[in-house]
Amino acid sequence: MGEVRRMRRDDVATARVPAQPSTEDIDDFLDGDEPAPAPDIAVAEEPAELDERGKRILAFEKQWWRQAGAKEQAIRDTFGLSATRYYQLLNGLLDNPLALAHDPIVIQRLRRLRASRARRR
Repeated sequence: MGEVRRMRRDDVATARVPAQPSTEDIDDFLDGDEPAPAPDIAVAEEPAELDERGKRILAFEKQWWRQAGAKEQAIRDTFGLSATRYYQLLNGLLDNPLALAHDPIVIQRLRRLRASRARRR
């Protein structure tokens, strides 16, 4: 019938435990030889101030009502953009901390308008 083979204790130990890497090679950096941490990419690439187009958009929002005619036409004349694209850019500026630092009064006013429109929906 079935033949049961008995393994010796040494055979069982070597069969279950795979070869372990040496623990001496795990820590390559000793006594301050660690490499310098990588710079934070988000901090390194973030501009110090708002770009020129963002500044122009905020300035336009501050005084557009002084221009004659519809706002959409003033947007096309001033920026050469469709009204949809202009409002996409403006909405992005409302969430930009650099825009808030540049013109906090305009940004807060536009945020309030956006929030009131969202509540009405």
